[in-house]
Amino acid sequence: MDQKQAYQTLIETIEYHSNRYYNQDDPEISDYEYDQLMQSLKQIEKEHPEYITNQSPTQKVGGLAKRKAGVLVEHRVPMLSLQDVFSKQEVAAFIKEMQEKLEDPTFVVEYKIDGLSVALRYQNGLFTTAITRGDGILQGEDVSANAIVIKDVVKKLKEPIEYLEIRGEVYMKNEVFEKVNDQQVILGKKIFANPRNCAAGTLRQLDPQITKDRNLSMFIFNIQDIIGQSFKSHSEGYAWLKQQGIKVIDNYQLCKTFEEVWQVIEKIGMQRDTLGYDIDGAVVKIDSYSQREYLGQTSKVPRWAVAYKYPPEEKETELLDIELSVGRTGRITPTAIFQPIRLCGTTVSRATLHNQDFINDLDVRLGDTIVVYKSGEIIPKIKEVKKEKRKETSVPYVLPENCPVCHQKAIRNNQEADLKCVNPHCPSKLVRNIVHFVGRDAMDIKGFGLAYVETLVDKGYVKDISDIYYLHLKRQELLDKKIIGLVKSTDNLLNAIEGSKSQGATKLLTSLGISNVGKAAAKSIMERFMSIPALYHVSSEELQEVNDIGEVSAKAIKDYFDDKENIEMLQRMMDAGVIVENQKTTLVDNRLEGLTFVVTGTLDTMSRKEAGAMIEARGGKLSGSVSKKTDYLLAGANAGSKLVKAQSLGVVIVDEQQFLEMINQ
Repeated sequence: MDQKQAYQTLIETIEYHSNRYYNQDDPEISDYEYDQLMQSLKQIEKEHPEYITNQSPTQKVGGLAKRKAGVLVEHRVPMLSLQDVFSKQEVAAFIKEMQEKLEDPTFVVEYKIDGLSVALRYQNGLFTTAITRGDGILQGEDVSANAIVIKDVVKKLKEPIEYLEIRGEVYMKNEVFEKVNDQQVILGKKIFANPRNCAAGTLRQLDPQITKDRNLSMFIFNIQDIIGQSFKSHSEGYAWLKQQGIKVIDNYQLCKTFEEVWQVIEKIGMQRDTLGYDIDGAVVKIDSYSQREYLGQTSKVPRWAVAYKYPPEEKETELLDIELSVGRTGRITPTAIFQPIRLCGTTVSRATLHNQDFINDLDVRLGDTIVVYKSGEIIPKIKEVKKEKRKETSVPYVLPENCPVCHQKAIRNNQEADLKCVNPHCPSKLVRNIVHFVGRDAMDIKGFGLAYVETLVDKGYVKDISDIYYLHLKRQELLDKKIIGLVKSTDNLLNAIEGSKSQGATKLLTSLGISNVGKAAAKSIMERFMSIPALYHVSSEELQEVNDIGEVSAKAIKDYFDDKENIEMLQRMMDAGVIVENQKTTLVDNRLEGLTFVVTGTLDTMSRKEAGAMIEARGGKLSGSVSKKTDYLLAGANAGSKLVKAQSLGVVIVDEQQFLEMINQ
């Protein structure tokens, strides 16, 4: 491969990882590894400036504005990146350059918070809009509905000036992040890689209540634009923002010399593991606004600031054991247990090994010397095995064939990397299954939180899901022993359980936790078979005729209803009055018979649920995902990825007006 080809390949690699970081909030490599790729690209461009175009990652801000949490908003002021530096020498060079170009400059040194950059706008002292960086130049996403529930976002300034736009970082404290991931594990959902990803994903999703529940935080680090007030310097602006009750970066320092700047950088480096939140560097910037204006900016970065990136910390330790745990879906996860080490200020002794493929790729064995680092400064990961230090008696590690809890045979499907316990009555799955069953997307039993589930299981009141519907028979005992609480708390929960009986077959099927059967699949199945008992004797082939159901899902459903204990559990639920049928939709006519619709985006005159009811009332089918079987996509505003997929598959796309014409003609 020649130099030009290597350059293009490197650009493609960087753009791929940039998309994973900025747009998907799901990076595959660490910040340090990404920074090293960018450094390599800059070195090539330094040697071959003729290669550079305005599409190079070095010439533009990473990320695209996405239509997910809100509409797109034009930037009034660009939200640029910062020039990264990685050594003491580079910091010294920046300070020297500033001192040569400016008269007696003062520098501000402050934390570089690892979060999602957001601009807040205020009109006449009142909060109006929150915007993500997006492409940094033209547009960002409107995330106002989510930002307004963040406690650090001030809703009203003490001085109602005409206009203020400030930029900050939305982040998640480490203790909050750990609680969120604990809940993800309980629910059998994918855990977040680090607090930054969790904060970004939370701010971009569509439900402000989720944002509020996840308890995000925000620091402000710049005044972007202001009308009705003026300041000579960044530090003066900070002082005014504090007077307005706005939370600015902690412990920023003013410096005059390189020695002072470097001393603060080193101090921040030593403090970063005690902060309670992640920082990914230290920012050095000019304090004077007039000097900033004189220096200006490139298309990507201001010339008056740099971000120093600390090197990742990693240490060697000994692998003592591999611990196995079983999740809600039956996935058996191996976890490395090693001699405790200190990384980024905390003691760590565990790291996930994911699955057998991961273990094989690392060739990790008991007793090995392993290298552990912290991904995103919070999650310990194993980087490599020091095979030169390996004992001659070591042997490859292979996951056991049986579940470590119930000891029944575990299986691994050819299409999956994970080993799974398929025993639906495995004790380790009970708490997680019940949490899923009572959750918002399942039977939606309000107030039935994890603490109650754990207590009721631990005390023997709930041995399987059906026991939930017999708790009312134990009401007095529950009160006497204060298992749930006082009369009001106990009755509220029992009433919520009673109310859930009428949720219907689709909700019930969703709640059973069958692998690959979520809301959309459950709805499609129940539209075809109408009741839970109808699934007792259905064939795999019949299931695969249903939209959204493939061979793997069909097998999981068949296995579930072939299990005698599951049938007995469902019978107890029916005896308790749980409704296991879906009410038939009253047909207005059959003009849409044989047609499958997907509804997405925001509609003007109706909700998506109302549109779905109109489709079903005219004989049409409703699906939650776009596929080759989809006939029409009803697309409202902010249609997102479903619209893109429909376009790629050639699905007919109709807007709300066209849909109403189909219904009413």
